[in-house]
Amino acid sequence: MNPLYKILVVVIVALLSILSFATGDDAVSPKIIEKFEAFTMIGISVRTNNAKEQTPDGLIGKQWQRLFQENLLSKIPNKGDGNIVAAYTDYASDKDGDYTFVLGARVNSDKEVPAGMIAVKIPSGRYAVFTSEKGPSYKVVPELWRRIWAIPKSAPGGNRAYKTDFEVYDQRAVDSENSQIDVCVGLQ
Repeated sequence: MNPLYKILVVVIVALLSILSFATGDDAVSPKIIEKFEAFTMIGISVRTNNAKEQTPDGLIGKQWQRLFQENLLSKIPNKGDGNIVAAYTDYASDKDGDYTFVLGARVNSDKEVPAGMIAVKIPSGRYAVFTSEKGPSYKVVPELWRRIWAIPKSAPGGNRAYKTDFEVYDQRAVDSENSQIDVCVGLQ
């Protein structure tokens, strides 16, 4: 193959990548679920906001540490599956306001809520489901949220309700260094 042809192919691929990034086409396209079924979860909670989470005073990382160090998943009764669920609910306004972060598991019943935990109902409704890239969870999850925050309101998945959003950590997230998760964003 002609070396100039190889260079031309590399340049075209690079330009397409740059154009894709500039137009937002690199954002993960969501799958829209028109009627997502409600479920209940039990977990630990904290009130925070995205500005605080960008500092050393962030609370979400500390909640994850607590979940594993205290083996809290094993204390949640009536689990519906083996997944971890992280919910963002009770939004004060939008991505810039306070919200409640709940970390735990989906349950079949919330009749027994362990001390120090709360039960939260994830409402039914329209959701946009975004899937992260594969990689270290500490990188792919924040990157996916940055892409979600950048979506225009007019784009699929951009008309957020700011009532409840949640992340699902299933079998694809077992290896935290090669993790893939779904973020389900509630829509208007």
